[in-house]
Amino acid sequence: MKKDVVKVAFVCVHNSCRSQIAEALGKRLACDVFESYSAGTETKPQINQDAVRLMKQKYQIDMEKTQYSKLLSDIPPVDVVITMGCNVDCPNLPCKYREDWGLEDPTGKSDEEFAYTIEQIHTKIIELSKRIQEYISV
Repeated sequence: MKKDVVKVAFVCVHNSCRSQIAEALGKRLACDVFESYSAGTETKPQINQDAVRLMKQKYQIDMEKTQYSKLLSDIPPVDVVITMGCNVDCPNLPCKYREDWGLEDPTGKSDEEFAYTIEQIHTKIIELSKRIQEYISV
């Protein structure tokens, strides 16, 4: 019997930067473990252009080809919700498991600060993937 695929939503208010990076890295680094989605309570007309540029440089991922700013209502029901560190009331989304990664929003900051945030997300995606794999195999 095939197990259901775990669905993970990366959530932040505008769904334009950290959650988009997490969706892209989730698809790249953990697609064999979980499906990645991102969403917010508000949308922006486009993904943060610094995030787009730096993700192209570091991972050759063009987030604008497959991703766009979405509302919580635009994604399917999920099993896991990861909030990025909203510093406001984080959006509520029904799920089986939730955690907050408490990441600073690098919008408007230097490339170095963006790169640091991207590295943090990369590490956390790998850790989350391992935890989900361990949980599923139990």
